[in-house]
Amino acid sequence: MTSPPPPDRDPGLQPERTRLAWRRTTLSSTVAAVLATKAALHHGIHPEGIIVCALCCALWLGFLTIAHRRITTLTTGGTPPPLAPRHATAAVLCTVAMAACAAVLVY
Repeated sequence: MTSPPPPDRDPGLQPERTRLAWRRTTLSSTVAAVLATKAALHHGIHPEGIIVCALCCALWLGFLTIAHRRITTLTTGGTPPPLAPRHATAAVLCTVAMAACAAVLVY
């Protein structure tokens, strides 16, 4: 006796959830960049603050570019290709570097 076939999974839901997760992460990154800029320039304009602020903005733009490409890929329809390892690595590095900048600003 054979078991019934497993139910088909809806391929539209997973890309949608992933797209929404990228959007939430981009929003979180934007808030972190704005707060880092505010913290860097809180006590006036100093060269160190400007450097950290510029670094945070560059990291934010890098993450935003990666996220936008992935969101665009997910909305094209069909089965989306997996995220390229170099893009995944770049997203992780941007996130970790942004956290390091935040640690420097808080300390």
